Amino acid sequence: MITDAGIALAGAGLVALAAWDQAGPAGVAIAGPPWLRALLPVLIGAALALRRREPLLMWLGIWAAIALQNLVTGHPTQSLAFIFVLFAGSYALGAHTSLRRGAACLAITAPVVALISRLGGGLGLGLSAIPLLAFWLAGVLVRVRRQAASLAARNAALQRQAEQATAAERTRIARELHDIVAHHLSVVVLQAAGARASGKAPGAALEKIEHSGRQALAETRRLLDVLHEPAEETGLAPQPGVGELEVLADSVRGAGLPVNLVISGEPAALPAAVDVSVYRIVQEALTNVLKHAGPARADVTIGCTDEAVTIEITDNGAGDPRDGNQASGHGLAGMRERVAIFGGELRAGPRPGGGFAVRARLPLADGLPLAEGLP
Repeated sequence: MITDAGIALAGAGLVALAAWDQAGPAGVAIAGPPWLRALLPVLIGAALALRRREPLLMWLGIWAAIALQNLVTGHPTQSLAFIFVLFAGSYALGAHTSLRRGAACLAITAPVVALISRLGGGLGLGLSAIPLLAFWLAGVLVRVRRQAASLAARNAALQRQAEQATAAERTRIARELHDIVAHHLSVVVLQAAGARASGKAPGAALEKIEHSGRQALAETRRLLDVLHEPAEETGLAPQPGVGELEVLADSVRGAGLPVNLVISGEPAALPAAVDVSVYRIVQEALTNVLKHAGPARADVTIGCTDEAVTIEITDNGAGDPRDGNQASGHGLAGMRERVAIFGGELRAGPRPGGGFAVRARLPLADGLPLAEGLP
């Protein structure tokens, strides 16, 4: 990055100035043979260039240059240039590596700093571990604040995705309920019109039924058609339900996932809204298994009673990375939205023996699907 290159050039330039400009402003000149004075700026510049990508290697390179200068000349450098380099390096060590690794590096170099200070006055400026520790802590503070800001931004993005997924699922549910309501209202209207035309019932009463049904159907379409996607056609046919789960299981088997489907009870007696929600929950759960579980098999169990419908989808996939917020584009959030419409319960998570499980219960309270299902 530009900042790294700039700091590397600044460090190398100060060291070169101290090595070759004997009267320069960079403190006492760096002593030693010409090859050493030519090599030191290169070592320092290369080390500082790695401050962000390899901070530990940077720190090692800085101290390797200092040690080389001490070994060749026999005494510590008295240059201000190395003070700048060490401060920049300790800051980078705190800002770009973990707390444990940075602390370990400082702990290792602290005796070296103390030894150099005792032998040669601490690079000529009374350098101790305290200033290095201060710059390192400043870097740690910057890193912590940067990580906090990144985490907050990530959480905000996940929250927006979850809200979008919930809104999309509500739209989908509303479209399905619209088709169900529209289908049944159309049947009512046709039956009322047929009865009135046959003359077997009071014409005025059936005319009123027909008028009310047509008005309700028109208002339902007017209010809910805006929820349809532009490319989606509005139909009056009922949505798929429990009766189509075997077809769904066959298609999933064709994709390479063995599925065992067991349905008990009387699914034909389910309300239409519950029927389609059971299908969608199983569909989403099997899609998640295909996407996330790897080589696996799935078991789907549907239980229908007079009080509720229970749904269980389990798989034996290994190393399943799914969780409640990330599975299949927030697919579990959509399942929860469906279950919440009926006042039901949903549990989803990894199984103790491996794999993943989704368990839902939809109560069959009278009037609940249509009374609370429409927005």
